Amino acid sequence: MILKYMNDNWRLAKVRSKMIHVKIDRPIGYTDLTHHVPYPINYGFIPGVIGGDGELQDVYIISNFITQPISVFEGKVIAIIHREDDVEEKWVATTPEEMFTKKQIKDRVNFMEQYFNSNIEMI
Repeated sequence: MILKYMNDNWRLAKVRSKMIHVKIDRPIGYTDLTHHVPYPINYGFIPGVIGGDGELQDVYIISNFITQPISVFEGKVIAIIHREDDVEEKWVATTPEEMFTKKQIKDRVNFMEQYFNSNIEMI
């Protein structure tokens, strides 16, 4: 099933209410082809969920427990990164046991978000 998040309130309620399954396509150590930056965290997408750019919804995975490249992840969304100069948003997920502050999230995703005008919404 393909889901497209159109209403912000509905979207946030759906994200808050369940675990997500992420397929990792940019594991720790992957080098970005545009900015030539290595990924210090795992990054992937949610199969079946379409983001604002018409592609599968992207997710940054942050965790103090996951320090190696992985291929799949199950966890909870804790924040949404809104890119003001792009048509998409990135979700931030972690393990069910962990929580991060806005500053901690910003520090973890800055390797890529430094190239965009973005803000973090905690959920």
